[in-house]
Amino acid sequence: QIRPDAYFGKGVIGRFREAAAAGGVELLIVDAALTPIQQRNLEKALDLKVIDRTALILEIFGERAQTREGSLQVELAHLTYQRSRLVRSWTHLERQRGGAGFLGGPGETQIELDRRIIDEKITKIKKALEKIRQTRGLQRTARKRVPVVALVGYTNTGKSTLFNRLTRAGVFAENLLFATLDTTMRRLTLPSGREVILSDTVGFISDLPHELVMAFRATLEEVLEADVVVQVLDAANPGCKQQRRDVLTVLAGLGLDKIEHQPNYLEVYNKIDLAPSFAAPSANAVKASALTGEGCKELLRKLDDVLAAGSA
Repeated sequence: QIRPDAYFGKGVIGRFREAAAAGGVELLIVDAALTPIQQRNLEKALDLKVIDRTALILEIFGERAQTREGSLQVELAHLTYQRSRLVRSWTHLERQRGGAGFLGGPGETQIELDRRIIDEKITKIKKALEKIRQTRGLQRTARKRVPVVALVGYTNTGKSTLFNRLTRAGVFAENLLFATLDTTMRRLTLPSGREVILSDTVGFISDLPHELVMAFRATLEEVLEADVVVQVLDAANPGCKQQRRDVLTVLAGLGLDKIEHQPNYLEVYNKIDLAPSFAAPSANAVKASALTGEGCKELLRKLDDVLAAGSA
């Protein structure tokens, strides 16, 4: 049963305390979104640093950000998250003396001052991201003549590896969570000779924190404007079906509700070299291996068919 004061009950916290003392543990990661009060009370009870699911994802995003846009998006998400947790950061929350000499009013508390500083930073970053969003909009207008194919999917399903296989782009691709934060685009020629722009996007995850969805709105708009949406799935992962549902939930939250029933939606079941007996569940699904190249030609043919049907 979830407790509003510390998330866990006293018995569970007691077991955590014993385990932490026995193992020399310095950090507790909770796979859930904690309120600031729950986080503070857990830290007091366990004498440990405690972070929740959102904070962990933000830490990983912070390490992966390479471009200015990626860094701005991560910083915006961090500041939005920290704003409600300022009470944890300060022990000297007494009021500052206001006015001249000793006769001034009570002034503002340190927490109010810090919140104002964070709000000013958030406003500044939002303005910078708005300029980037406008630039993206102009670039999309210039690209209107060329169809855009967006690769989406759960994190670590092999989107970037598939992107590299199809376009020979040399984009960073590793067996890491959120290896790709910044949208990458490359031209791709289909078997019919038709040229398209292939877009590699940030990976999704179940219960994607709201702060991240809002911060990465400019990046995710590339998916909303795409002519074809291709979801890349990990055929070798036992949780493949659940990951598929999680991605569709995020897409629905962005405005692409029931995209899986649209003719411009395809699914690629990647890593088929690790699951050779896997059977494609539907007609709009392709089995492929970004590592070996198996199924990639069929995927390109499918993209040709979808775009031909859309322009007919």
